[in-house]
Amino acid sequence: MQVNDRSMAVIVQAMLITLAGCAAAPPVGSDIPASLRVPDGAVLMRQTHGVGAQIYRCRSDKDDSAKFAWVLQEPEAELQDRSGNKLGKHYAGPTWEATDGSKVTGEVLARANSPDPSAIPWLLLKEKTTSGPGLFAGVRFIQRLHTVGGNAPLTGCDAGAADQVRRVSYSADYWFYADKP
Repeated sequence: MQVNDRSMAVIVQAMLITLAGCAAAPPVGSDIPASLRVPDGAVLMRQTHGVGAQIYRCRSDKDDSAKFAWVLQEPEAELQDRSGNKLGKHYAGPTWEATDGSKVTGEVLARANSPDPSAIPWLLLKEKTTSGPGLFAGVRFIQRLHTVGGNAPLTGCDAGAADQVRRVSYSADYWFYADKP
């Protein structure tokens, strides 16, 4: 292959565009608020994407039975890898269960509003329990990030709708961290 000045200019321009794109792309996790960052020593072991529903139940206020609100009952989502392959599921607890049977439950340490006001908050959770060898063995922290949808309905919860359930579609990235080996 012969390279002339014009060909070389095109190659150099393509390389510069590629390098500029790399420099402009934020590093992975750079959009995570400081309050949701994992402690030093924790290492990212798995990134998953959850797709499903946040399930809400219409409940009366415990202090004023005349007031009603949609209250989160549980999440229900399928966990996938970047290629869309099923890795497990996410449900009440909150619990993440891999197809290999390993599980982790978490408790919320911190929350931050999503940049999208129509989406559920981003979270940092600490492992409460783990069970089984496999994908979720050794998990110490979980982040729920990049949420889409999932907020409680704004209307439709009153005495006539008491105990009704609404499923609200959502998606989120779940990042799992272990202690540094």
